[in-house]
Formats: sequence, structure tokens, C-alpha cells
Amino acid sequence: MKRRQFITLLGGAAAMPLAARAQQAAMPVIGFLSSTSANGYDAYLDAFRAGLNETGYVEGRNVRIEYRWADGQYQRLPALAADLVGRQVAVIAAFGGNAPAQAAKATTTTIPIVFVSGGDPVSGGLVASFNRPGANVTGVSWIATALVPKRLELLHQMAGDPAVIGALVNPGYLEHDLQLRELEEAGAAVGQKINILHVATAHDVDTAFTALVQQHAGALIVANDPFFLSLRDHIVALAARHAIPTIYYLREFAVGGGRKPHGCRSARRRLYRQHTQRRRAS
Repeated sequence: MKRRQFITLLGGAAAMPLAARAQQAAMPVIGFLSSTSANGYDAYLDAFRAGLNETGYVEGRNVRIEYRWADGQYQRLPALAADLVGRQVAVIAAFGGNAPAQAAKATTTTIPIVFVSGGDPVSGGLVASFNRPGANVTGVSWIATALVPKRLELLHQMAGDPAVIGALVNPGYLEHDLQLRELEEAGAAVGQKINILHVATAHDVDTAFTALVQQHAGALIVANDPFFLSLRDHIVALAARHAIPTIYYLREFAVGGGRKPHGCRSARRRLYRQHTQRRRAS
């Protein structure tokens, strides 16, 4: 091989990785911020990537995603959000309650923030209103906290009017106070005693179920909190082991083996008949 040909070939080989690095650097970067852990989040990630694909963005091809997981430790979110902002991401996708979006909002006023939350973004101060969120924040909320009274009502009927119902609540969750108020008001409405069990760590879950057994709790409600989703398998296993009928805020718990209250099928039929009768009466 002639010297000139060798230099040309070498130069071309060197140019290829440089071009590839330049193309990668030019890719838009999405910051993915979640209060949960990556464990058990595959279905949500698949849906997220599928949504991107529908708009023409494919991870690794024309968009890059920087993932940051708080693993249920909400105090880590501000640092994780600051790290994403420091990397100059094009947008921040915030998942797992209001907390990730609020951490991102406190860190940047220019980078767009898109959230998915079960909390109330208005009362939580995340957005100004549903119609006009304002600032650099928008997203979707399914208002799971507002459904606490309905879940408690269903559990009360399906579990056969238990003397005591326990409730797992995380004191570190931003809407903790609202959840307590909702549970108290819902319990009073149906004349049901609610024992609040604070759970902030995986170890607390074991302690809580020991207390439930000692209190002879007839049923359990798990408050909506992404932290509990990361402990789904553990909670479901303990509820099954101690035969405690439990109602959850996401279907993933039931799919994972969540225990059904005794007589739930007949209770569902009864509720359906009541609902049909009310509609006919109106």
C-alpha cells in the first residue's frame, strides 16, 4: 500500500468515530426524573418509549434519555433534578407524584417540564390551574388522592364491615396531610375506624403488618404513593401471608397477586345493582 493511500485510509477511520460522537452530541436529550426505582418500572418505560416512537423519536437513534431514579427517597430529587438541568437537557419528564416535577420546577424556569402524577397539581402548587398551568410546567394527573374515600367505601363493603381497617401512609409523601384528612373524613362517613400506619422504609412495611395482625385489622388500604409501588411485591406478599384483604391505588398490585376481599364478587354485584337503581331513579 502506498504511503498516501495509507494516510487517506487512516484519516477516514479516524473521522468516522469523530462524526459519530458529533452526531450523538447533537441529539436532543430528555431528562427522565422519577421518585420510584427502576425495578418493576419496565411497563411504564415501554409505554414512554412507545409514545416517543409514535412522534418519530427513537432512543439511541435520534434522541438520548438520561434516567434519574430517587428509589423512593424524596429528599434526593432536588439533587437529581439539578444534575439533569446541569446537563442542559431539552425537556424533563417527571414521573411518580408531584414531587419530581416540583423539584425540577424549583431548579429551572426555562427547561420544559412534563409530569405524570396521581396527586392534585393545583393544590400542590405545581400548576396555577388545569386550564392554564402556567410557567414551564404541564402534564397529566389522574387525581388518585381524591379517590381515597371511594376506595375506602368499597373496601368497607367488600370486606364485610370490618371492625378495624388499617391504612399504609408515607409521612414523606408531599400529600401526606391531605391523605390523612381524606381518610379521616371517609372513615367518619361510613362509621369506620381507620388505624394509620406510617411507612417510610421497607423495614417499616414489616412492622406495619405486625401491628395490623395485633390490631386484628379486617382490611387494609394502601395510600397512593410511588414509594409503595416500588415495594409492591413485598406488600402484596405480606397481605397474602396474613390473609388481609387489601385495596390498592393501581392495578399493578392486583396483577402482582394482590389479595381480594372475601365475597368481593357478590359485593361488586350489589354495588352494580345499587348504581343501576340510582340511575333509573334519576
